[in-house]
Amino acid sequence: MRLAIDAMGGDNAPGEIIRGALAARDALPEEEFVLVGDRAAVEAELDAAGASRERIEIVHASEQVAMAEPPVEAVRKKPDSSMRRAVEVMARGEADAVVSAGNTGAFVAAAHMIARRLPGVRRPGISVVLPAFHGPVVVIDVGANVDSRPVHLLQYGVMASVYAREVFNITEPRVGILSIGEESAKGNELAREACELMERSRLRFCGNAEGRDIFNGRFDVVVCDGFVGNIVLKTVEALAESVFETIMQEVGEMESEAKAALLPVMTDLQRRHDAEEYGGAPLLGVDGVVIISHGNARARGIANALRVAATYARQQVNRIIVQEVAQARGRNA
Repeated sequence: MRLAIDAMGGDNAPGEIIRGALAARDALPEEEFVLVGDRAAVEAELDAAGASRERIEIVHASEQVAMAEPPVEAVRKKPDSSMRRAVEVMARGEADAVVSAGNTGAFVAAAHMIARRLPGVRRPGISVVLPAFHGPVVVIDVGANVDSRPVHLLQYGVMASVYAREVFNITEPRVGILSIGEESAKGNELAREACELMERSRLRFCGNAEGRDIFNGRFDVVVCDGFVGNIVLKTVEALAESVFETIMQEVGEMESEAKAALLPVMTDLQRRHDAEEYGGAPLLGVDGVVIISHGNARARGIANALRVAATYARQQVNRIIVQEVAQARGRNA
């Protein structure tokens, strides 16, 4: 299996991206890696790490997409960008998956324009895994589409359920629609109509999910439109960072004996609930494996994103998505 990486995408590129790819190579001995970016910069990072070129190919790209560039414009006006070239490598069948920590909007646009959608999928959605105490919770969509229709939410539920089942081994994912109350009559028109569609589907639909339900163990998959989902994601990330920072500050002010006992526990807790532990966010519904890594991802996050990409491709998640989307369409025709 071959995994393509946008080596120039992200706040910490290319150094952390290359180090993440090397860590993934150590952890995934059967995979090959295609590093797409400025050849001189990529080779300099490999040399600095003292890394061999075993199972590594470099594809040169002379341009980069900046984090603040308009997405569609960046993809169209920079045909030789590392991001676009990486997607093209996958679309041509020269790689089984592609990972980027660069401009999310541009990465989504490139996937739409070059890889296209899976048969039957109306709109792809970004699916992110939030680490909760009872296990991972898959939330979709977190920013691919700010305006959605009920059928889009139904398909998000189907695709995210397949992802949760095949990648995270959740046998029968419990699906909910993010709303303002548990009762099916609550919520806006979008949520209510999507609820009706899901009730008629083969999903294990458990009704409306309130914001607190994301972390209390009631649901494995939470569905919403990209406008709401992106706000939820950014809020959760900021809150988690603030809480852990506050706790670590308090631990740091404790007496030495208490600090020595608590510090390893808190460090491990922070690691296990760090989003980077679960890798990147797949763009579900495109014809290919497209994994979006966080813009400020470090080597660990990139390595885990590549691990998720390999698992996704190996489990043939897209083939199953096509089958189950077709079944859902038939039941709601």
